[in-house]
Amino acid sequence: MDLTLSDVSRPGRLAAPDEGISAEELALAARNHGMPLEALRYDVTPAGLHYLLIHYDIPYAEEASWRVAVDGLVGTPLELDLATLRALPRRTVRVTMECAGNGRARLLPRPVSQPWLVEAVGTAEWTGVALRDVLAAAGVDPAAVEVVFTGADHGVERGVEQDYQRSLPVREALGEDVLLAYEMNGAPLLPQHGFPLRLVVPGWYGMAHVKWLRQITLTATPFTGFQQVVAYRMRQSADDPGEPVTRIAPRALLAPPGFPDFMSRARVVRPGPVLLEGRAWSGRAPVESIEVSVDGGETWAAAELAPADGHRWAWRRFTYAWDAVPGQHLLTARATDAEGGVQPVDQPWNRGGFANNAVQLVPVACLD
Repeated sequence: MDLTLSDVSRPGRLAAPDEGISAEELALAARNHGMPLEALRYDVTPAGLHYLLIHYDIPYAEEASWRVAVDGLVGTPLELDLATLRALPRRTVRVTMECAGNGRARLLPRPVSQPWLVEAVGTAEWTGVALRDVLAAAGVDPAAVEVVFTGADHGVERGVEQDYQRSLPVREALGEDVLLAYEMNGAPLLPQHGFPLRLVVPGWYGMAHVKWLRQITLTATPFTGFQQVVAYRMRQSADDPGEPVTRIAPRALLAPPGFPDFMSRARVVRPGPVLLEGRAWSGRAPVESIEVSVDGGETWAAAELAPADGHRWAWRRFTYAWDAVPGQHLLTARATDAEGGVQPVDQPWNRGGFANNAVQLVPVACLD
């Protein structure tokens, strides 16, 4: 189901200044879930703690009968079962995946959708076959400009009935680490994470990683489906065509120090040495440096960034030795990547609430 840019006239809604989270948003928040921030201490996020966003229903799938079609502008159309894919050379890539809407609920005015704070992220080791190997077997027509990926999940969004579909330019789809993945952290995909087959596109926000993959189509023209030209665009106004959401902006998150208050999640620490730790990542360029502030961004100090370990697409650990003194503190961290991208202190607003990588603020009470 293709759309024209005239459909941009049906933008997502913004909450009124005094409007709280609706029952519909609460239902989305209960169905989907973020990663508990204490899980930042894991190099690889356990599958049950990895963030999750499901647009429609989780399709029921049986591995034995699952097929993925490769068609469109190819020399040899293919229909592949899981056994055939598993017989191809395996590749494992460690990838930090982040929802494009991470940080949406912090914006004012607030875009009405899945109300993420900063927890919509996780890092997993994905195993499968390189997409480019499959495309090479099919034979890519030189006239092809994009690859369209269709999932088995089906629903309605802003009045448009659709399969979940996204596309990539051919040059992106041919990247060596783009996978058709059938395992997560060394085990078969869980149903909610796309069993039996999903796309993994390292460095891109989560909307590109199509789950329950059943069709791969090469096209001569750019794809104009809903998720491509309407849903995932960074617009400043309802009639703004906007820029597409693509690669992950630099972000650092602190693992919560000390222990929490049950309701507010505000942190409590004791006076003395406190090792602050966290993770940082960017899908645009490798993270180059981290700064930490314990006074809400008034002053900054360099943190120690763990050495690069060969996992280009995965987060890196950082630490900072803080000598906590009694009182109220506001902790934060910011990342800079090798292209000079710096995490902003102020919120970068857009109508969809996408790519809001403003620094995290962690209130901490140091008790005497």
